[in-house]
Amino acid sequence: MTTGYRMISPRHGGPEVIEREDFEVPSPGRGEVLIENDAVGLNFIDTYYRKGLYPDPLPIRLGSESVGRIIAVGEEAGDLAVGDRIGCTQNGGAYATHRIVRADAAIRIPEGIAPEIAAAVLLKGLTACYLAEDTFPARAGHVALVHAAAGGVGSLLVPWLLDKGVTVIAHSGSPEKAETVPGIHSLSCSFNDLESFVREITGGAMCHVVYDGVGAASWETSLACLRPRGMMVSYGNASGAVPPITLLDLMRAGSLYVTRPTLTDYIATPEMLAANAAKLFDRIGSSVLKPQIGARFTLTEAAEAHRALENRATTGSTILIP
Repeated sequence: MTTGYRMISPRHGGPEVIEREDFEVPSPGRGEVLIENDAVGLNFIDTYYRKGLYPDPLPIRLGSESVGRIIAVGEEAGDLAVGDRIGCTQNGGAYATHRIVRADAAIRIPEGIAPEIAAAVLLKGLTACYLAEDTFPARAGHVALVHAAAGGVGSLLVPWLLDKGVTVIAHSGSPEKAETVPGIHSLSCSFNDLESFVREITGGAMCHVVYDGVGAASWETSLACLRPRGMMVSYGNASGAVPPITLLDLMRAGSLYVTRPTLTDYIATPEMLAANAAKLFDRIGSSVLKPQIGARFTLTEAAEAHRALENRATTGSTILIP
């Protein structure tokens, strides 16, 4: 029997609760495949589960995003075969040497894309895809504010929007991070000062859409940066959950729209997953997106990786190597 290991969170808390757990590698069941991971992607959602912000039974098998080679195939797994390289973004169990993946959740990785790049970009790239293409179908002439523009999602969302002809105001947490973001309007001011900069850049017209993965700390500023009937897209909680709001708040701010999307609903079927993955790989292949791996950690250094992520000490994508 082959043995492997995974990183788990036996209780809720800070990065220090993350532990290594050895396990016997299981065989895939009906409609499943077994992969040996080449690389694992680090995402903010991993910290939400670790802290208990998102519910999941303890002990938590951490991680959503990984890429590896299939080493065993169960019955009724479609046309997947041993040796195929696939990725997966389904929740749970990615921080591991080996992983069982549902065949209908497998994403075929094109030969021209290295496994580390794929692991760094899958979940974040699919998120950028639905944000730019579906949640708010951005087009030339629109003005968009993107928070955490140098981060994992932001560093992909900004060039995606620029390629569509959108005017992007990119906001980052430091001048050093802002320098890494392409485009004309790359800012690193405080949230208190951001509204006035946006007003100046837009000639007072403000933004059609704000993409906000920060959460509580940026919420009021994000609303203030929208024009009447603008769209607030709150897709993350890096600084904590957004406080309660009332519908009258949205009315008074200019008949605003607000949505709290999640990737699961945009890749709910194999067809939706394949279509969005094709859009992502097309933009990587055409160099619209140039994924940057800002840091690499070994899988057993997962706690250190979480600390770096939560301290906003990372840029681009971070990966874990088994």
